[in-house]
Amino acid sequence: MAKKAFKAESKRLLDLMIHSIYTQKEIFLRELISNSSDAIDKIYYKALTDDRLTFDKDNYYIRISVDKDNRLLTIADTGIGMTQEDLENNLGVIARSGSFAFKQENELKEDHSIIGQFGVGFYSAFMVADVVTVISKALGSDQAYKWESKGADGYTIEPCAKDGVGTEIILKIKENTEDERYDEFLESYRLRSIIKKYSDFIRYPIKMADSEGQEETVNSMVPIWRKNKSELKDEDYANFYAEKHYGFDKPLKHLHIQADGTVVYRAILFIPEKPPFDFYTKEYEKGLELYSNGVLIMNKCADLLPDYFGFVKGMVDSEDLSLNISREMLQHDRQLKQIAKNIASKIKSLLQSMIKDEREKYEQFFQAFGRQLKFGVYSDFGMNKETLQDLLMFHSSKEKKLVTLDDYVSRMPEDQKYVYYAVGESIERIEKMPKTELVLDKGYEVLYLTEDIDEFALKVLMSYKDKSFKSVSDQDLGIEADAGDDKNEEEEKGQKELFEAMKGLLADKVKDVRASKRLKSHPVCFSTEGEVSIEMEKVLSAMPNNQDVKADKVLEINVHHTVYRSLKDAHEKDQEKLALYTNLLYNQALLIEGLPIEDPLAFTNDICKVMV
Repeated sequence: MAKKAFKAESKRLLDLMIHSIYTQKEIFLRELISNSSDAIDKIYYKALTDDRLTFDKDNYYIRISVDKDNRLLTIADTGIGMTQEDLENNLGVIARSGSFAFKQENELKEDHSIIGQFGVGFYSAFMVADVVTVISKALGSDQAYKWESKGADGYTIEPCAKDGVGTEIILKIKENTEDERYDEFLESYRLRSIIKKYSDFIRYPIKMADSEGQEETVNSMVPIWRKNKSELKDEDYANFYAEKHYGFDKPLKHLHIQADGTVVYRAILFIPEKPPFDFYTKEYEKGLELYSNGVLIMNKCADLLPDYFGFVKGMVDSEDLSLNISREMLQHDRQLKQIAKNIASKIKSLLQSMIKDEREKYEQFFQAFGRQLKFGVYSDFGMNKETLQDLLMFHSSKEKKLVTLDDYVSRMPEDQKYVYYAVGESIERIEKMPKTELVLDKGYEVLYLTEDIDEFALKVLMSYKDKSFKSVSDQDLGIEADAGDDKNEEEEKGQKELFEAMKGLLADKVKDVRASKRLKSHPVCFSTEGEVSIEMEKVLSAMPNNQDVKADKVLEINVHHTVYRSLKDAHEKDQEKLALYTNLLYNQALLIEGLPIEDPLAFTNDICKVMV
């Protein structure tokens, strides 16, 4: 029996496939099971066109057996089998696919999917085996053949005996090394876990002996996503969520997609109830499980989800995707992008329907994942703002709960020019802010922004339904002054001189000192000019690469407050007292905004001076 050389670039090519193409050794079992499934499929497809053949599914299966003493792992099937010529062509020529050739020869349509079309998966067996033996008897043949190889040196083929049609692949598992523990592939529990992970939804039974020697089917065979939605209950989806370990919580909402358009795929997506502990960290990996015809290809395919919907869990099964030869990675093709685009659209539609029909549930979702949507608006230079703006929610001064931007705009009075918002550490603090007085006094609604990303997101949005966003800290609030605010020329001149003196005392700490149009009962507050607000200054200053970005602060004085009379009096009679009052008011404005006082000791001394 002469040894034959592989009809390819031999050792180098085989070494490349074994050591470079596959990233995990356990993949070999997925590949061999997929090949066995293909072999059974081929009989099924032949039976469709050959009246002499009948296909009784009960007679077709894949069996996994282990001989620990001899370190043998066997994968056997009752599929179509291989002739001597098939063994030569399919196993003797590396990267030639028998499945692909079968599909072409039989002119199978696209919806007749055969998994193993690349002809490389079989050789992954050499990652874990010193010797690979294939015993096969083809459908319609009386003679069986044995193919055997120890790797790149070549292979032998000889006639042998075999009872039924089908193929047995016998792996002589390698001995353990310092770096690798090959014994795990002789352990039943480990083999079962690999089958459940990658091949749970192969459509033929995968049989193994249990601890008592009784044979049982390991795989589920019929995936939930191939069932009709009418057959399934919420409980079935919840069980699937738990079985796939998508999270320790329960799904808040699920989405079952059966797309039969330009790209055919099926998907089950879940919106979790709670974010995982690492969701807002760099360690979190987004992505959906990706299957090709029921075989797991990738654990987390990040390309199927945009970052802003990274909280979604679930799976996608498609036969249309172009995979690379190891089936571990996707080619970035049109089909993948089309599926991703479709999925993003479906998720958005689901969330919008929750806003409309299940408001409480949506608010629960937004409390958990709303921050991610806001990041989505802000990131990528606002590229996704149109997609996400209708999904955002903020606390309302009027409703005392979360509202959407559409809620706000739909009830704006005709005379209201802007969508007003206020920023602070908490709702309680914002409600006490002096600068909200004028807007609230006019009966206008204010959105309360309490997360560091909120204002950045609104700055990127700029407007919603032609209504611009306006911070209550902005100099121009777009609200007309009351008629009683008119000042005579002499009073105006006195104010100007006073505020210029105060500005001089504060030097470069503020951009200006002005009479306030927004304050009603409080003596002082800050407003800002320019794009950087005080809250944005806080966020930016807390970042590691702090570039000392500062808001242009304007100190506003309530000229109707008794404090103003004290300021006027000090300006006319006592410049030292004016400096004292100015510093106190400036520090008071800092405290109101939650900003640190630059010199706490000087501030306490100033208070003592006033008390004395």
